[in-house]
Amino acid sequence: MSLARVQHVSVSLDGFATGEGQSLDAPFGHAGERLHQWMFATRWGRQMLGQPGGTAGIDDAFLRLFAPGIGAEIMGARKFGPPTWHEDPDWKGWWGPNPPFHTPVFVLTHHPRASIEMEGGTVFHFIDASPAEALETAREAAAGKDVRLWDGVEGLEKDYEIETTSSPGGVAHMTFARKHTPR
Repeated sequence: MSLARVQHVSVSLDGFATGEGQSLDAPFGHAGERLHQWMFATRWGRQMLGQPGGTAGIDDAFLRLFAPGIGAEIMGARKFGPPTWHEDPDWKGWWGPNPPFHTPVFVLTHHPRASIEMEGGTVFHFIDASPAEALETAREAAAGKDVRLWDGVEGLEKDYEIETTSSPGGVAHMTFARKHTPR
């Protein structure tokens, strides 16, 4: 069975992935691009933007783990667009014509609409479902590969070994591995 992966989420020290005041002009609210500056300095980040160069190091190594083994993605409506994206039938997400996912993406929303096929294999599906229902649907679409999602971090330390790797870019990469429980 495929795994559900919590993967590649930038979070500030105070626990937020997006600042206040998210809008079309400010996708990350008042926080701006600060949470992602390190990423766009890497070779992988620059390559994703169609630009040359970038740093190699630990940040680039972690980012290169973004796609391997992922067969589907689940995201919240606010990751797909600003609070009123559902009112614009032409809105296709923050990422331009070729989003970095290259898999089916299930957007959890109370405003379902027709699926959108993008370049590179990304297909956005808009579903009004619980996270558990979305996970079941995404697992079917993932065809045996893993599903990437984010659904809270409360109590992770009870079930997961946590390893932190600091980088010269000022980022702390945290890796969680499920603890093995004796039978």
